[in-house]
Amino acid sequence: MARDASRVEAFSDAVFAIVLTLMSVDLLQLGPARTDGSGLPRALMHEWPAYLAYVITFAIVGQVWLTHHNMWRYVVRVDQLLLVFNLVLLLFVAVIPFTADLLADNLRGTPADQRLTAALYVGAVLGEALFFNLSWWWARRRRLLNPDLDPRLARAVARRFLLGPVLYLVAFAFVFVDPILSLGLYLLLVGLYLIRGPGDLPSSAR
Repeated sequence: MARDASRVEAFSDAVFAIVLTLMSVDLLQLGPARTDGSGLPRALMHEWPAYLAYVITFAIVGQVWLTHHNMWRYVVRVDQLLLVFNLVLLLFVAVIPFTADLLADNLRGTPADQRLTAALYVGAVLGEALFFNLSWWWARRRRLLNPDLDPRLARAVARRFLLGPVLYLVAFAFVFVDPILSLGLYLLLVGLYLIRGPGDLPSSAR
């Protein structure tokens, strides 16, 4: 028997909040106490890979939360498989900061290390995008969405969700050309998803 979706959304919001908080706490390790005696500006510049990874990761996780919030406005009931899909999605979200930390530590490493860590990072982001699509597909298939939802809007949301993995795969391909360029493409993709699309909240209250 399907159940109300409110507890799932509350649990998911808690996971997103914890992930974003842990990312911020991790920045505390990069304070002046860890410097080698050089000036603060130089010490801060030395940590640019960590700051870059933080900004990109915060943007990606924030965008994922926005998309998750907009999607779950339409989910009124859940079943076992939708719960599993959502848990796996959260698994990928929770591992993104770990892969970002690896990436920051290896952006000055060998090209092979850069590619490997960038591939792990991109793989985590791609994983959550795939499970977004699976969650929406299953919710539509099992009629777990609001019955008043316009089928045309449901299809438009599905098309928009499908675009994510395709674009992420393009960014993934650039890992093997230039890892930093690949990360820049991810920031661009996040910016595209911040533009209001089908199923998103309206830009202003009506």
